[in-house]
Amino acid sequence: MSVVEIDVWADVVCPWCYIGKRRLEYAIAESAHPADVSVTYHAFELDPGTPRGDGSTVLSWLAERYGTDLDGARELAERPATMARPDGIDIEVDRQLRANSFDAHRIVALGLAQGGHALQAAVLERLYSAYFTEGKAIDDIETLQRLGAEAGLDGRRLSSVLAGTEYSDHVRADERAATEVGITGVPFYMANRRVALQGAHTVETIGQLISSGREGDGAHEALSQGA
Repeated sequence: MSVVEIDVWADVVCPWCYIGKRRLEYAIAESAHPADVSVTYHAFELDPGTPRGDGSTVLSWLAERYGTDLDGARELAERPATMARPDGIDIEVDRQLRANSFDAHRIVALGLAQGGHALQAAVLERLYSAYFTEGKAIDDIETLQRLGAEAGLDGRRLSSVLAGTEYSDHVRADERAATEVGITGVPFYMANRRVALQGAHTVETIGQLISSGREGDGAHEALSQGA
């Protein structure tokens, strides 16, 4: 029986990545042999220049970026929010705070190092919920300390990481790998380093990725791009 190793590049502040994570989990659960599928998440920053502690809302930032008012910005933000609801994801567009995701990516990497794929996924899930549903500032060190601990990270180890620069190299290595692969948008999935899928897709399409990774002959191919 072949094992399927899925690498996912995603950003903590990307709503499509949150949707993609949930649908990937559904697809794995529905696959023929879910226990033989592993998922490793890799860092990708959509806007690495975002100032830490900016404090502004995502809606005000969208309004400024696209030259519209708050109603127009809310309409833009509601698109992924509407798509997320059938997957059990509650995105509160009025509560989201603009944030730099670099330190959040560092503690996602800590999760992988400390507890493997399961803990890494739990840390990422907690950060997604905090950012998109609860309106937490995920670039605030005290907030990250609390969220990481709630997800299952060792509190003392987490404090040490957040007080320094550990796992910065890990995040940068993930981002270099994304450039080398040619990733321009997230979420981006790769099964067994040979079958790629970019964008928000249905559970069925992600299931095809899993099947292709299991059954492929080693030739690299891209399935398709989503939203």
